[in-house]
Amino acid sequence: MANSVSKWFAAFLSVLLLYMVPAGESARRQDDLSRIVVYQSVTKFVDSVRMKGYITPQMYQDFMRELDVTGNLYEVEMEHQHKKYEPDYSDPADNGTFQDSYSVVYDAYFEREILNHLFPESSPPEDYQGRVYKLTAGDFLQVRVKSLNKTPSLLLFDALTGSNSGEKSAIVFPYGGMVLNEDY
Repeated sequence: MANSVSKWFAAFLSVLLLYMVPAGESARRQDDLSRIVVYQSVTKFVDSVRMKGYITPQMYQDFMRELDVTGNLYEVEMEHQHKKYEPDYSDPADNGTFQDSYSVVYDAYFEREILNHLFPESSPPEDYQGRVYKLTAGDFLQVRVKSLNKTPSLLLFDALTGSNSGEKSAIVFPYGGMVLNEDY
């Protein structure tokens, strides 16, 4: 009896080592490659926007195509913070006087507003200059990419350990910075 149990255990262990471990390693490597592609795509897109000072529909579509190569679904969040200087006045009720100073204020524009500018409902040609989203030097652009689907590595890990990773994203990458140039 003990001999048959040990044979079943050995067979189970050999199946685990021969098939599951290599499959897990392959899935983990695929996740690593996806992370590298996301890292390169996001940094290339954001750095390009920071150096040029604008986003074109073609730039955004190329960025999304590069992300699609990984085979994962992504949520992309963009935020543009436009820098403004507002003069400081004394009591506005008294027809305030200028205080010889300025306050820096940031107006935030999010992905919906940016995409509405890039892809308006009237759909003019892609090379139409009105579809170019312009930023100013000193503005900030932040892009955050988050995977929405469970990757094969995460699925295999959950199956082997009996755990549930829930809504945990396998790939999350935020990147951004200050716009350095206005090349328009």
